[in-house]
Amino acid sequence: MVADGNPIVWMSRLAGQPVDLMPGSNMVLPIARFCADNDIPVALIGGHEEGLAAAADVMQHEQPKLKISYQHAPPMGFDPTGEEAAEILRAAKASGARLCYLALGAPKQELFAAYGRELTPELGFVSIGAGLDFLSGEQIRAPMWVRKMAMEWLWRLIGDPGRLMQRYGLSFAVLPGHLLRSALRSQD
Repeated sequence: MVADGNPIVWMSRLAGQPVDLMPGSNMVLPIARFCADNDIPVALIGGHEEGLAAAADVMQHEQPKLKISYQHAPPMGFDPTGEEAAEILRAAKASGARLCYLALGAPKQELFAAYGRELTPELGFVSIGAGLDFLSGEQIRAPMWVRKMAMEWLWRLIGDPGRLMQRYGLSFAVLPGHLLRSALRSQD
């Protein structure tokens, strides 16, 4: 099992059920390779039009057999469980896509995926956060030494405080309670 963030990894260890760290952005190209090798068309959902096009170019350069059958950049503030989300899901399904890369940010991409599993169960979903932005060059990923120190979150916060300050603040507010519950679970 893997998790996308260090706090989840730490809590899993405290609970006695360790998982490995595997950021979604690390999975973009390996999953693209698998899809290309197995003729699985994909959809790219998130970001903005130019970024999606640039990421698609990189993915197809890396995996020429990859079929990207649908791309959509929802507007800011779209409801991941509303009618617009349903339209996006129906369009992705109609395009022939079987796997949707979701680059909507947390928790929006997870809510969208859960809604998609209900509405379009034939589609698969992978939440990749800023993975497409990293591929397109829209965002610069933290250097490896920063990632090894488990400080990629700080790198991203410094780079985009207006967008991430509230999200990280809310996460940090609930983290102590989750850590305590994880530690107590290991004693059961």
